[in-house]
Amino acid sequence: MTVLVADPDPVTTSCREVPWARARELAHAVPAPLPGRHVPLARAAGLTLADALRTHQPLPGFDTAAMDGYAIGPGPGPWRLRGAIRAGTAWTGGTLGPGEAVGISTGAAVPAGARAVIPLEQTRRAGDLVSGPAPTDGKHIRRTGEDALVGSSLAPAGTRIGPALLGLAAACGYDTLPVRPRPRVRILITGEELIHSGRPASGQVRDALSPLLPPLVEVLGGETVGIAHVPDRPTGSLAAAVPSMPCTDAAVTVVTGSTSVSATGQLRPLPADSGARWVVDRVACRPGHPQLLAQLPDGHWIVGLPGNPYAALTAAHTLLAPLLAGLTGRPLPSLPRIPLTGDIRTTPGRTRLIPVTWDGATARTLGGHRPAFLHGAALADALAAVTPDWRSGESAPLILLSQ
Repeated sequence: MTVLVADPDPVTTSCREVPWARARELAHAVPAPLPGRHVPLARAAGLTLADALRTHQPLPGFDTAAMDGYAIGPGPGPWRLRGAIRAGTAWTGGTLGPGEAVGISTGAAVPAGARAVIPLEQTRRAGDLVSGPAPTDGKHIRRTGEDALVGSSLAPAGTRIGPALLGLAAACGYDTLPVRPRPRVRILITGEELIHSGRPASGQVRDALSPLLPPLVEVLGGETVGIAHVPDRPTGSLAAAVPSMPCTDAAVTVVTGSTSVSATGQLRPLPADSGARWVVDRVACRPGHPQLLAQLPDGHWIVGLPGNPYAALTAAHTLLAPLLAGLTGRPLPSLPRIPLTGDIRTTPGRTRLIPVTWDGATARTLGGHRPAFLHGAALADALAAVTPDWRSGESAPLILLSQ
């Protein structure tokens, strides 16, 4: 079995177990981003910019009052009032001359000749005369283009679109945004022992991944478009299910279970038999090492996750999360390095993924993270990636589970 190494000049190696950090890099680097399209602002939240957000006009687009008060002309006070300007109205009275002023509200266009705005609370008015401390030139005026000039890049391609970016786009005059859609993901759950409701009897196991994976896919930037349960027998059930599931425009199929080399392991022969492009064949981590990533000849991606729930969760953050980021054109998520405390044991040759709480300064282990047990992960803020050479008191990268 070969592993494709997605460097600028791809080469092939004979490594069967990819180091954990390298597996993340490979899963992110190999996919081409999905084609972009334009969507209205109201439908863009949570998607990814396909092109940079640029200004088509200066921001602000005109000299703007930053306070309620009086725009004053050249010279010292008192200043004689010539009228008032409110936000959304235009001043038609020409240039302010020496000793002249106009009342002005926040956001209104400052008339030509105004050298500053005096806040209302700093002034005194007697008839049509206004007096107050003379401000420095430009005080409380937002000048044309001082926030951004025409053509400025305000957000690069690959930026996830949140509420603030939507507001920024609207302020720039955008009605639609160029985005990359959420990758469509279908999920196949394998395992003869699984039941999907109620309490399991002896020999049965309740399916924990059907509830877990769709919301995880959404958090990671994808969209679940189908979920099905595939029996282990007869042999070939999984191979038949992959192309026959509805929603054939899905970019990714996630298969849980069947990833090991065993009598019931149906997934591993599937890419080999179809002439797939192997990217990752097992990862040097614990739990979750029998995970895989391959691309079928038609361009479809297969992500294999172990059947044990916690192992599947760690594998999803190892391969699926970076793959979805690559498909949407987002950068590989950077992982903060935080000092770890607690009972931590390293594993020779493998990175351990351990649930931790994080108070902003130190991460503390939780326990409850055997491959089939989600207790620690359910309460954790993050997963700590503990490398074989980690030493007590050192920091480790954290995968933040809230993201």
